[in-house]
Amino acid sequence: MERRSGGHVAEESDATTRQQVLDLIVEKGPVTASSIAKVLGLTTAAVRRHITLLLDSKEIAEHEPGAPSKRGRGRPARHYVATERAHVHLADGYSDLASKALGYLGQLGGDEAVESFAAARSREIERRYAPIVRDAGSDPRVRAQALADALTQDGYAATVRDIGGGTLAVQLCQGHCPIQNVAGDFPQLCDAETLAFGKLLDVHVQRLSTLAGGGHVCTTHIPVGMPVIRPGARNVRRK
Repeated sequence: MERRSGGHVAEESDATTRQQVLDLIVEKGPVTASSIAKVLGLTTAAVRRHITLLLDSKEIAEHEPGAPSKRGRGRPARHYVATERAHVHLADGYSDLASKALGYLGQLGGDEAVESFAAARSREIERRYAPIVRDAGSDPRVRAQALADALTQDGYAATVRDIGGGTLAVQLCQGHCPIQNVAGDFPQLCDAETLAFGKLLDVHVQRLSTLAGGGHVCTTHIPVGMPVIRPGARNVRRK
């Protein structure tokens, strides 16, 4: 039996850890090195070493925030997101065949045929996840988390993020999409998924961004509560 050298074992361990770092960036990005370190139980310095290599391989990129950081003094913490290259590595090997098949379907039956396929996919998503969401109860936030957990099991790297404390809305974020390349050619698939999410959660959801559309994550806005109007607010006169 061939015995592996200590150096080879160390290389395999490094590769495994680097993949874990990448997986977390895909799932939770934009995310900082310190946050990844806490999840993996590593030092921030160790995580940054892997981040440097992932940056060099162009599998991740530094995220440019849309608003100034409120961190205070000192340099703001760097946040990282996965790039298209990372998603290509994770993509389904049959995506090219699927795109060609849908293209051929469109040639034979026109846009209506593709729309019909998308509608069938929406119904399929509903059937797959309806029992899981139903068993989660009536709380829309809990139902959203149950859906995210189920999507993660199917390779979508989904998480739920609170918006404004999570009392009014949450965001369902999908860090990976197995059909991303196909959806890039046929956005009807993204529309079908959004429609299915709304029916599953029994609320009007809004898709804010998609991986197929160039976003670093698929983001769906989900209302979970009604705004509270303070007593007398309606009687305040406008100046």
